[in-house]
Amino acid sequence: MNLLLLGLFAVQHSVMARRSFKRWWTRIVSPAVERSTFVLATSLVLALLLWQWRPISEPVVWRVQSAVGAELVWAVFWLGWVVLLISTFLLNHFELFGLRQVFAHATGRDLPAPEFKTPLFYRYVRHPLYLGFLLAFWAAPVMTAGHLLFSIGTTGYILVGIWFEERDLIAQFGERYHRYRSEVGMLLPGRRAR
Repeated sequence: MNLLLLGLFAVQHSVMARRSFKRWWTRIVSPAVERSTFVLATSLVLALLLWQWRPISEPVVWRVQSAVGAELVWAVFWLGWVVLLISTFLLNHFELFGLRQVFAHATGRDLPAPEFKTPLFYRYVRHPLYLGFLLAFWAAPVMTAGHLLFSIGTTGYILVGIWFEERDLIAQFGERYHRYRSEVGMLLPGRRAR
């Protein structure tokens, strides 16, 4: 069941994120709501995954015995969520969730063309949002078999997603993104972008 739920999330998210799907989908819905319908569908599938996930508590893969060690692991967990949240605002939180597009359409404004920029975390890591997820998913004082399955599945999905996303970013920004890619680490801090 857990593998089916992870697969359902991966297929829904991947298919709806593809340009070909977006072209087809915007023949049915307004381009202004394309992103927000993607976020809604993803949220519904994620809610289903969380609701139907079957815990697998045995075996315990690891358990941090030290209270200080456990607190450090929890600190990394919360750091991951903080990095993720800040990263959404660095990208434009409201555009990421489709709200900016709906607001622009409702007020008759045009959205500016996407521009390539590297604010804060993006100067050191190309995908800090995904790094935040990975920190949150793997930082567990008690790693059960079910949590490990979830962490492995989502990490694999993130790595495949990065491959597709970077292909799209190269198509959109060309040499500028190629240069950025060679200067900045994908998930681990690398040299600073100029």
